[in-house]
Amino acid sequence: MHARLLSLLFVFWTSLLFGQTLLEVHLEPLEISGLGGVQSYAVGTHEGDWLIIGGRLDGLHRRQPWASFDEAGNNNQLIVVNPEEGESWSAPISSLETNLREQLSSTNLEFYQQGDYLYVIGGYGFSPSNDDHITHPRLTAVDVPAVISAVKSGGDLQDHFRQVEDEVFAVTGGYLDYINGTYYLVGGQRFDGAYNPMNNPTFVQEYTNSIRRFTLVDDGENLEITHLEEWYDAANLHRRDYNVVSQIMPDGSFGLTAFSGVFNSDDLPWLNSIDISEDGYTVNNDFTQYYNHYHCAHIPLYSDATNEMHTVFFGGMAQYYEVDGGLIQDDNVPFVRTIAQVTRSADGSMAEYKLDSEMPDLLGASAEFIALDDLPILENRVIDLDALEGDSILLGYIYGGIRSTDRNIFWINNGTQSEASSEILAVYLVFETLSTGDANEKKSDGLALTVYPNPSTGDFTFRFNLKELTPVEIELIDETGKQVFSKVYSREQWTVGENLLSVDLDLPPGNYTVRFMAGEQTSSQKIILLD
Repeated sequence: MHARLLSLLFVFWTSLLFGQTLLEVHLEPLEISGLGGVQSYAVGTHEGDWLIIGGRLDGLHRRQPWASFDEAGNNNQLIVVNPEEGESWSAPISSLETNLREQLSSTNLEFYQQGDYLYVIGGYGFSPSNDDHITHPRLTAVDVPAVISAVKSGGDLQDHFRQVEDEVFAVTGGYLDYINGTYYLVGGQRFDGAYNPMNNPTFVQEYTNSIRRFTLVDDGENLEITHLEEWYDAANLHRRDYNVVSQIMPDGSFGLTAFSGVFNSDDLPWLNSIDISEDGYTVNNDFTQYYNHYHCAHIPLYSDATNEMHTVFFGGMAQYYEVDGGLIQDDNVPFVRTIAQVTRSADGSMAEYKLDSEMPDLLGASAEFIALDDLPILENRVIDLDALEGDSILLGYIYGGIRSTDRNIFWINNGTQSEASSEILAVYLVFETLSTGDANEKKSDGLALTVYPNPSTGDFTFRFNLKELTPVEIELIDETGKQVFSKVYSREQWTVGENLLSVDLDLPPGNYTVRFMAGEQTSSQKIILLD
């Protein structure tokens, strides 16, 4: 489907714009000689060293079954990186036992580090022992400091891994996270067989449609796993290849939020989110996420002083991106450069806005943000924003992911249009306080006006916020400057807060300017009428 220019403008509550500390980031490239590219990997850390496990050495998967997720693109090395020292080391996994070796060379594993141990689950890839592509039904415990030491010294690796087999763990493209003693395996799928985009019978695919919960007791030798009640919801948890991020909720509790993901019933990304707590989950249909739909590098930061939870997303792939202040909708879900922030306020409401900074290329999909070891981190791995000092603070690094040469490459992809990036980006947080003098006029009008769908054959919906009850007036101006439509809507039909207004415009096809007026608040946008 072709891209459509939308005149949607992200406009946010006045309270978010005045007196609030907004986040901005600065990226600086870092090169380490000899370090290759990898995407969709698992990572653990220890004293400034990273341990990279699994993932792919190539770019976006190709559409031909014989070429997609081929064995040659598997990462068959354990890679150690120290960005501060500018060094990297690697060791082949060929000496490991078969099941362990095959899982640790797969892609899209779920992973979580608890102390010295990195737990990796599932993953998809070619299994020589099965002579087919499979999703691995295993959980592996990795002794991160010991493996890093062995990789650097050339020592034995086998003794530093322990593995259990369990069909519950046959998941790829989901997320593994943790709340107060319980692990949460959120979403994802089981995919067995050779991928093809035409749904020919070369594979069996089954979304988990669930949040699988378990406890894990690890004494360094034995892994004791207890499965808890699974939360199943085919209508809302049918998601994979997305971002699940640790959060501090407005009441101070630890939680998770599943942002976007694919695919909904229209074969498009989800635009809502799901909040997960110890007690269950809640679908948030009051929030719409336009940017950063696929898995990408991201950073969670919390301020106790303002009781605000910020999550910053870096690039990746999305159904929407911005050009010259206008929002483009592209249902091919292209690669993007967008860096965006989602903020949850003290009242629980969430808002998204695009930051001024962008990724240096069409980059970020299937990358990871790796935080500095000495950052002030809360118990659930959220950065303590109030404890950061300075105007520009190094938070950590983004490594790897897919770098694409164009937004949409899937149907032309012969393996040369994208690659696994070897670039490391240092991420600096820059504090900016937006004052009255700084505020963009359209952002500070307080209306938060959105007009959709746009373009349209005439049926438009206006979504807007009112600070007080007042009549609403809409004017349309054509390209000659002539007023072609004007109507006043009485105050009795509105409420303070968000409102929706449907308008059927019987006008010739063309470009028009909408002037939307509510009391002293005014907003203007472009709309397109189709034949």
